[in-house]
Amino acid sequence: MKIGLYFGTFNPIHVGHMIIANHLAEYSDLDQIWMVVTPHNPHKEKRTLLDDYQRLHLVHLATEAYPKIKPSDIEFKLPQPNYTVNTLVHLLEKFPQHEFALIMGEDNLNSLHKWKNYEYILEHHAIYVYPRVAAGEALPELLEHPHVHKINAPIVEISSTAIREGIAQQKNVRPLLPDAVWDYVDANLLYR
Repeated sequence: MKIGLYFGTFNPIHVGHMIIANHLAEYSDLDQIWMVVTPHNPHKEKRTLLDDYQRLHLVHLATEAYPKIKPSDIEFKLPQPNYTVNTLVHLLEKFPQHEFALIMGEDNLNSLHKWKNYEYILEHHAIYVYPRVAAGEALPELLEHPHVHKINAPIVEISSTAIREGIAQQKNVRPLLPDAVWDYVDANLLYR
């Protein structure tokens, strides 16, 4: 099975994340999309970041109606700070029957050359790149690499930061969140 790994803090997961994940689940050769919830980095300020398991719960709520999209807490069990290359090695050891690919926005592709062991990632894993408005230009050697696949997904510019700020200001951000996620955030007064 070919699994696309979509990493994020998902703080909170929003309809933009789901549009991209569903597009890749339905219009690419990926069999499943795993929404990999990135744990809190102990070296970063936690002010607006929900607890790891609360964010994972929100991803569960958002994905339960999508059989091809699964939440993943795989990075919760790995030493911190964690690097994508370590997660990939761990996943291959745990699930040798699967092939793992990365899903990232164009903006992340632009900084891929700064990632730990990025050459290993590029040589051993496909990377599915979705468009971003303010991405800038990726290095030609990355764009033209045979393992980099540009996906003609919808351009969705929704920001978790703007959603959190909107909630704090008591704005109606409900259309930006999956219904079950909004219901949970609202009922538990999160981000207020």
